[in-house]
This record gives sequence, C-alpha cells and structure tokens, in this order.
Amino acid sequence: MDRARIVHDNFLSRTAAGDLPPGRDPSGPLDPDTAKLIFRAQCLSRALDAQARVMQKAGQGYYTIGSSGHEGMAAVAAALRPTDMAFLHYRDAAFQIARALQTGHEDIATDMALSFACSTEDPISGGRHKVLGSKALNIPPQTSTIASHLPKSVGTAYSLGLARRHAPEHEQLPRDSIVMASFGDASANHASAQAAFNTAAWTAYQNVPLPMLFVCEDNGIGISVKTPKGWIAANFAHRPGLTYMACDGLDIYDTFATAQRAAHHARTHRQPVFLHIRTVRLYGHAGADVPTTYLPKSEVEADEANDPLLHSVRLLDTSGILTPQDARTLYTDTCAEVEKTCNHAATRPRLQTAQDVMASLIPPKRECAPTNGPTPEARAAAFGPDLKAMDEPQILSRHINWALTDLMLTHPEIVCMGEDVGRKGGVYGVTQKLQNRFGPARVIDSLLDETSILGLGLGLAHNGFLPIPEIQFLAYLHNAEDQLRGEAATLPFFSNGQYTNPMVLRIAGLGYQKGFGGHFHNDNSIAVLRDIPGLILACPSTGADAAMMLRECVRLAREEQRLVVFLEPIALYPMRDLTEAGDNAWLTPYPDPSETIPLGQVGQHGDGTDLAIVTFGNGHHLSRQAQAKLDADGIKTRVIDLRWLSPLPGPALLDAVKGCKRILIVDETRHSGGVAEGLMALFTEHTDIPHSRLTATDSFIATGPAYAATMPSAESILATARSLCRG
Repeated sequence: MDRARIVHDNFLSRTAAGDLPPGRDPSGPLDPDTAKLIFRAQCLSRALDAQARVMQKAGQGYYTIGSSGHEGMAAVAAALRPTDMAFLHYRDAAFQIARALQTGHEDIATDMALSFACSTEDPISGGRHKVLGSKALNIPPQTSTIASHLPKSVGTAYSLGLARRHAPEHEQLPRDSIVMASFGDASANHASAQAAFNTAAWTAYQNVPLPMLFVCEDNGIGISVKTPKGWIAANFAHRPGLTYMACDGLDIYDTFATAQRAAHHARTHRQPVFLHIRTVRLYGHAGADVPTTYLPKSEVEADEANDPLLHSVRLLDTSGILTPQDARTLYTDTCAEVEKTCNHAATRPRLQTAQDVMASLIPPKRECAPTNGPTPEARAAAFGPDLKAMDEPQILSRHINWALTDLMLTHPEIVCMGEDVGRKGGVYGVTQKLQNRFGPARVIDSLLDETSILGLGLGLAHNGFLPIPEIQFLAYLHNAEDQLRGEAATLPFFSNGQYTNPMVLRIAGLGYQKGFGGHFHNDNSIAVLRDIPGLILACPSTGADAAMMLRECVRLAREEQRLVVFLEPIALYPMRDLTEAGDNAWLTPYPDPSETIPLGQVGQHGDGTDLAIVTFGNGHHLSRQAQAKLDADGIKTRVIDLRWLSPLPGPALLDAVKGCKRILIVDETRHSGGVAEGLMALFTEHTDIPHSRLTATDSFIATGPAYAATMPSAESILATARSLCRG
C-alpha cells in the first residue's frame, strides 16, 4: 500500500482509539487560539500533500515533494511576524499556510492547489512551477533544493541595518523585521549554504547588525543518504557569531516557544540565530520515491508512528483545546474540502504557448522619483581635484570611477560591494576614493567569497537598494554563477514579476593582460552569462562608452528592474594608445553626466563598404589597429562595436552592416560557445552578405610571453581581412 495512505489510515485509527504517541506535556506561551490555528494549518498541509499525489496519478498535477513530517513549521510561522520576510525550504507548506491563516487569508488551499495544477491562476508563479511563495505573505518564491537561497537571505538581513542608516526609495521591509530562511539538514552541507552561514557569522563577529534566523529542519536524511547523528548540532552549536537553539518539531508548544525566543533574540540583538528543529520525513522524498527500497521498513514505520499530527492531537487534548475526536473531525473535514478544491483547480487554465511562459522573464517597470542629478556643489565636494582632470581625455578605468561617483551622488540607494573595493580601491584602482566619498556603508569591503558577494547584492535588492557588486575577476564568477542563474534570473520568472532582483554586477575580465594572469586572471569564457534568460550583458571598450553604458545599466536596473552584468576589459583599463606609442588615441573625454548609450545601440567607426568588422571589447581596439592598415591597403572598412553582448543588438547590427560586401566577426571569446556563434547565426538568417569569424581557440589562457597566443591579434585580424577581401 502507498505510504501516504498508510499514514492517513494510521491517523484515523489511532485518533479513534486514543492511541497517541508519548511525549512531554504542553508548556510555554502558546495560547489556545494560536494552537488551534497551528493544528488547522498542519491538517491543511497534510491534506494538500495527499491530494497532490492523487493529482499526479491522474495527470492533473506535476510536483509532489511534500511537507509531511515537517508540519511543525506552522508553529515557527506563528512565532514570527507576517512582515518578517521568509525564504522557505520546499517542505514548508505548513509555514505558508499558517502565515496565511494568521493574516486572514482563507483561500490559501486554493492558491496552493492552483500551483499543483500549474494553472495560470496560481497567484505566485502564474503556472510556471509548483513553488511556495506569496507577495502578500512576504514569502519570495523558492525553487532551490540545495539552499542556494540562503546567501540572499543573509543579504536581505544585512539590508535591514543599512536601511536604518539611509532608507532606499523602494524600501520593502519594516526596520524592526527579521529575515527567516529554512532548509533541510542535507542542504546544510551545500557550499552555498555554508557560504551563507560563514558570512552571517563573519558579519556578526564584527558586531554588524544582522537580524537573521536560520531554521534547519532535520529529518535525518537527504533523499536516501542519511545525515550522521549529531552532525548538525556538532557543526552549529558552538560556531562563533551564531546563537544556537534547538527544539522538537513534533511538539508545537516547544517549537513555538523556542522559535519565539529565537526571533526575539535576532530582533532585539540584531544578530543571527541558528534554530535546529527535529522533524521526520513521511512518504519518502517525493511522489515516485519508495523509502523502503533504501531504508529498513522498521525505520520507515518508526517515523510514521511519530507523525507530528498525532503529537499535536495529544498536546491539544492534554491542553483541553480539542478532543481526539474533534481533532479527527477537523482533519477529515479538511481532507474533504481540499479534495474539492484540488478537483476544481485541475480544471483551471494552464500556460499554452512559449510567449505565455516567457511573459515574466522580463520584470515590469517601476515608478521612480525623478532626479536632476547632483548639484555642482555636491559634485565639487565629491570629486575634488578630479573635476579639473575631466577637461582632459582619460583612460577607461577612470571613466568608470567617475561614472560610479556621479551615479552614487544621484541615487542614494546605490551600494557597491566586493572584495577590496573600499580601502584599496579595487585591484586595478577602479573604485579608488569611492569609500572616502560615500563611506563604508555604501562601499562595502566584503569577505573573500563570490557567492556571498552576489548574495549580498540580491538581498539588498529585496529591500529596495540598487546593488552594484563587483567580482574581481571573471574566472571567479564561475564559483558563484548559480546565484545569477538559479536565484536572480529565476525570481521574476517564478513570481510572475512580483519579485525582482534589480542589480548591476561589475566584472573585470577577458584577456590580453601582459604581465599578470594565467587562467585565473585572464578569462574569456562568458557563455554562462549569455545563456541566462533575461540577463543583460554589456561590454564597453572605450572610456566614454563605459561611462555612458554604465549609466544606462543603472537606469535599466533602477527603472526596469533588470539584472545587468557590466563586463569590463581589464587590458583596456589603462589603455592610452591606438596605433603608435604615445599617440593617446584611445583616451576619451568624460561625457556629460546626462549622456547615455541606450540598450541595443552599437558603435561604428568608419563607413567603408568593402568590409564590416563586427567586434567588442579588446577586439574593438585590435580591429581599429588593423583598420588603419587596411585603409592604407585600399580596403575600406567600418568597425562595429557590439557594446551589448546579450541580448545581441540584432536590429542595430543588421542596419550597421547594410551596404557592406563582407563581414568579419572578431571575437576574443572561445570558438565554442563564444559570441561569434550567435553573430554567425544572425547574419546567416537575416543577410546575404558573406561572413566569417576569427575567434579565440578553445583553450585556457597562459601566463608569460604566450599570454595572447590563443586569441585574435591585430596581425591575425589584418591577415584574415586581407584574405577575405582579396578572395
């Protein structure tokens, strides 16, 4: 017999017989009305779990990882405020239901049934996934099964202290909130989770406010792999910076009292708490999972005998709140109501087309207060002597620094963060003086962990800040790219645009560094960034372009709530010359703060029709060197700078190559998975112009004299262009 049916029948027979599991008597501050609300939430959660399996068998539902055994989380919800943002473990239906009942939202069963059915009427995802989440209940949707939501929960908790110092325009959370994030004992071992715990403890160790409540739901197993007994307590009971508390999730009185104490500690001391809750897992991992294939039947039955609902019946009976018969009736009535609710949900409309599915990839625009930018006095105070230097052409890195300064003066909600960005001013000096200009609260020196840097950015965005995190080198992003793909980009998608992660991520990257590098500091792999739906990838090549594009990136994040990556070519940071040493031809004047380059607008140098060289970043600089020699050969060229690498600026590119006889794509990223692949497809599908590509090889980058051997050079561009044009 199906284990779900066995658990159901056990509940009915044991409550009828008064055969309830032993345990402590109820004690603590849980009042009768709240206790009854918690039990009702537990019954609803259990009934929804069972019905989800029925729906799946009938082809009407599509996700059956349930919450049975974890219903004690309803008591945690009751101990918190509905305004406390909650990032939930995927087994926490009881938490969401209890919070809904707390706030008078009686249609929560309907909401969740619509999610099971993947109906377009699902109020959180619009039919895109079965997720826990609700804008009204302050629960961002989570699809993670590996606790990758923990880093951004830490960032959100950090934002609460930051907002007390200067509130952002779009502040979302009350200043006395805490942030709760829950996860399973197996997920506590994941690198993303460990990064979050370490960052929280590292922050608290320095007495920086971080009102964070971690909730570990310990059922002793991850799918089929057991968690060693005592492992969670041994890891977290004595960790510096974390206050450890534990309770029995089978006992709603103990759980409520401990969770209330934990929340009070986090709220009043503004420090993180680790709440370790004992749970059991009923039914196995998911619908298709049969636990007796990898666990002794005796262990499965022991957990079933410890059904949290049976413990709640005993406690409510001892408290004089509900008799076992009354509890049984409440349970059976709930099951009958949920069956009707789910049957109705199965008839509701579902997504049909690709356009329907993709409608929430791009978040909605939001209203922002207008601004005229900083006053001349504010600029003079911030820039000091740099104002006079603006009269002279400058290198790319200085343009970025000045653009960041102007943007931070204009938008007080901007916060920069990353390793070495503050006191040191960045590895290449790009952020120098920013911390002196704006203080350590807005230019944050983070710990050395890319996952935590991105998590901080994502969390700040949850509370209305506009984060500009920095990843020191492109190669380091690969340690943490799931924070972009699995968390940031999916948030508007799975919330139907109700939650967003507006952010501008600065990354120093690409190749051609002569005296420093190797594959950790020279990296030309950007395929992962171009593969993330909804992400905008920008790459400037000149100083003026960098300033104007960065302004547009901030506008896109601030007003259109977009996730933007600003890729800065390291080798071009100090570049001064173009064709000859000392010509200073790559220096550009700092553009007026009002000037921008809109998304999708390409750059063009020259108007020759013999050849269009389409390129970006370092390739732009090299192609311009080749262009001078090609013109001397009588080959008239135009160099088109992409600027925007994802989405590719298709219409602008097609317009820019009109009238040209040939196209050469110069791509410093790799032959496989590089930008040129998309460009070749674009020109093949939309033009009759012969086109070819010159790319980097599929290789890592070496240190020393061979630093550029795997990538295009001015000489190889020149040779390839001549060969194309001379047939």
